[in-house]
Amino acid sequence: MSQAMSDIAVTELQQMAASWESEYKQLISGNNVRLDLSRGKPAPEQLALSDSLDGILHGNFITPSGIDTRNYGNVLGIPEARALGAELMGVPANEVVAGGNSSLSLMHFVLGTAMHQGFWGDQRRWRNDPRPKLLTPVPGYDRHFALSESFGLEMINIPMTPAGPDMQRAAELAANDPSIKGIWCVPKYSNPTGNTYSQDIVDAMAVLPQQAASDDFVVLWDNAYAVHDLDEAGDILPCLREACLKVGTYDHVVQFASTSKITLASGGVGFIAVSENVLKVLEKHLSVFVIGPDKVNQLRHVKFLGGRLKEHMAAHAAIVRPKFERVLTKLRTELADLKVANWTEPKGGYFISLDVQPGLAKKVITLAGAAGLTLTPAGATFPYGKDPLDKNIRIAPTFAQEAELEQAMHILTLCIKLVSAQATLGQQKV
Repeated sequence: MSQAMSDIAVTELQQMAASWESEYKQLISGNNVRLDLSRGKPAPEQLALSDSLDGILHGNFITPSGIDTRNYGNVLGIPEARALGAELMGVPANEVVAGGNSSLSLMHFVLGTAMHQGFWGDQRRWRNDPRPKLLTPVPGYDRHFALSESFGLEMINIPMTPAGPDMQRAAELAANDPSIKGIWCVPKYSNPTGNTYSQDIVDAMAVLPQQAASDDFVVLWDNAYAVHDLDEAGDILPCLREACLKVGTYDHVVQFASTSKITLASGGVGFIAVSENVLKVLEKHLSVFVIGPDKVNQLRHVKFLGGRLKEHMAAHAAIVRPKFERVLTKLRTELADLKVANWTEPKGGYFISLDVQPGLAKKVITLAGAAGLTLTPAGATFPYGKDPLDKNIRIAPTFAQEAELEQAMHILTLCIKLVSAQATLGQQKV
């Protein structure tokens, strides 16, 4: 088929829809498959790349800088781990906090600090505003949305473009509403679109705190996929720190990263990077409830990744790349000519963003679920679970085996073709 579905004659499309429906019914008849493309989890083969973390210290718990990692202290993390975070984020090590196994918990800590203590040692706190808000590029990361909602932060959608968020829209909103306190970003291989912010977007992001009506506006820069290229010719993310230093806004940026998808998802190291001024405030707040992070695990990561981060991530890419290629090949083969869907083709990260025709995402996901394929719920890539056009579907290829991916993508593309045909034919019910 090399013809757009909208151009196919009604009788021919009716025949095609009947054929797809018959295939779908056969698929679900006595079907016991259980396939899952809903979460961006590393596959067991990826986790196995870091098995040698176990026992790597050989009983030596002293860091090169002389710290006994078994004991209390070093709230900001051991210097060697802070240097590892600096390598991931492209910042000086003295601006880095190395924490526990989750960047998500660090994001929660940062939002709590913004709400109740502020970042600047003065009276600026988000809670001073009766209805603080955040800008949220969409489609975006559901964990960011859940964090924001848990703090009572209202979310305002900003459209994503191939180069990053619509910064003209972001600037207009922030400049006219002092209750807008910040913006969430996944700047490299964005979740779920896989886009990487351009130099123009990064420069515009750097001046956004100056443009904002609020004097406590913060850019929340979650660089979760900083080194997760699918091949050597991956995207290059311009440095936000450099852009901010040029315009004097670096005190209004908090960057995040972690090793969760580099080593062990449940046993990595999370990082924050901020200006030295903000770091003093964060350290004071952090020391109230943390006597010290898991420095033993930090030392394990330093020994394991030191000098071999690029090599280690190339091994990840060798596992992940064929899975992305399999998904994209299936999308192109089954859907490209019909022109019933669009999708991103990222050079890294963990997701592919798929847009079906407006109003059809829930139907597609429901049909796929009945056939044994679990997808991220419709609307999950938007705040409050509400996709205004009901069209976005997030695909997470990494955890499944390649054979499972082939089967999963057959189910997904079949459901898209069937639902799209029925919609084109004017049927209201699937």
